Amino acid sequence: QLQLVESGGGSVQPGGSLRLSCAASGFTLDYDDIGWFRQAPGKEREGVSCISSIGDITTYADSGKGRFTISRDNAKNTVYLQMNSLKPEDTAVYYCAIRVEGSDASMCRQEEYGYWGQGTQVTVSS
Repeated sequence: QLQLVESGGGSVQPGGSLRLSCAASGFTLDYDDIGWFRQAPGKEREGVSCISSIGDITTYADSGKGRFTISRDNAKNTVYLQMNSLKPEDTAVYYCAIRVEGSDASMCRQEEYGYWGQGTQVTVSS
């Protein structure tokens, strides 16, 4: 059964850091572009960052540029999102997903992604 499991969320103060993990179960991630998305209360889900199958192409939403870093370790079948200098507006449920449509790894459009995980809550508050 193909499954993605997110972890690493939590509550931090503004300026803090978290590293989210997206682990694959039942398949290998080696050939898949992976994306991180988030949904804040009352808002639509939005793209955060995406990475190509071999990690040579990464894309970031403006909101995370310079603060977030996406990476992957195919040997561990895991994709990471390092989030630094967190802000209250980063509060959301964060999801990872696999590209199921399209082939442009430089694009991070959620309509091209599927097999969503259950999400991990990130709360940034003082």
